[in-house]
Amino acid sequence: MSAPPAALHPPQHPLRLRELLYRYWFFGWLFKDVNRANLFERAAAWRHNQLQARWLPVYLKRWAVLTVLSFLVGVLLEHGLQAQTLSAVLYMQAVLGVTFNAVTSVILLGLKVLPGPF
Repeated sequence: MSAPPAALHPPQHPLRLRELLYRYWFFGWLFKDVNRANLFERAAAWRHNQLQARWLPVYLKRWAVLTVLSFLVGVLLEHGLQAQTLSAVLYMQAVLGVTFNAVTSVILLGLKVLPGPF
């Protein structure tokens, strides 16, 4: 794979930690709005989004690792240290990770299979 778009055109100012973490965990900044005013802008945005979909598996892997680690640490805390409240927080994060991956998978499938919105 080639470098992500942000690496091709680095920003003039360094990203703040908050922006960096957002870009690391969430992919919304990669995509353009397809609900543009005219047909040509919608088609261009759709093609751009299809090209950017190549990065979605990276986000799927990140969230899968986070989900598995959250679940395993939750099991360790629940059974090893009897910390049910803290393990419940980690189990909730694991559930959110599964949900995030399900939604991201549907988005990836839609961008790869569905025709453009024209």
